[in-house]
Amino acid sequence: MADFDCIAKYFPDLPLEHIESLKALGTLYESWNQRINLVSRKDMDKLYLHHILHSLSIARFVKFKPGARILDIGTGGGLPGLPLAIIFPETSFSLIDSIGKKINAVSDMAKTLQLSNVEAVQIRAENWTGKIDFALSRAVAPLDKLMHWANPLFMKKEIHAIPNGLICLKGGDLDAEIKTLNRRTYVEKIPLREWYDEPFYAEKYLVYAQAY
Repeated sequence: MADFDCIAKYFPDLPLEHIESLKALGTLYESWNQRINLVSRKDMDKLYLHHILHSLSIARFVKFKPGARILDIGTGGGLPGLPLAIIFPETSFSLIDSIGKKINAVSDMAKTLQLSNVEAVQIRAENWTGKIDFALSRAVAPLDKLMHWANPLFMKKEIHAIPNGLICLKGGDLDAEIKTLNRRTYVEKIPLREWYDEPFYAEKYLVYAQAY
């Protein structure tokens, strides 16, 4: 599993049990991907570089606190939620998607990995009512739509160094998309090339939008 080297490179201080779980996650993706398309099949040999490391970028931006509640909107095959749930075992993650067969796969992977901090739910984002600290998204929908879904869900009480809000992983030119947000919304756009050397991350960004 040579592709795993990128995790060791950029997250050298992970506990052994987290490393083992992340490696086991890769094996589960290989198995499930033969049945349903959770990750692009042409990308499976770059699973860690293109998907797991990408998901873990959020952990470089914020360290989720024990007891925090995180919503992964449109989780698809469990990204970014599953890798983050592995390294933040005392944080609660709700992974939601409208596609039942993907949620079944995510639920099975979480169970196999004994991730008691994960719930996988088949539901549309606009119908979710649980209160959260942060909403996450990886290439799912435009920022204004994501913020429209997430903003009513943010708890008033804040326990992190940054205010509760939306954290997205996106690529390409995002200026027009950012301009569609409510003008009171505080936005940060962080180029992932500041963190990673690989060409894949040259035009990838983490976008943080603070609740208004």
